[in-house]
Amino acid sequence: IGRPEAARAVGSAVGRNPVSFLVPCHRVIRSVGEFGGYRWGRERKRAMLGWEASHGP
Repeated sequence: IGRPEAARAVGSAVGRNPVSFLVPCHRVIRSVGEFGGYRWGRERKRAMLGWEASHGP
């Protein structure tokens, strides 16, 4: 959103997202390149990102 100071607010909002695949909050990566947390677990986040990477746009 172009507001680095809003990172915590954005993280909180996407953490409460009940429709994660429709609103792709699993694509949020920390500024240092780490996956970070995910409502349904890091393994599911990693799997979703892997699936997207292998299936292309």
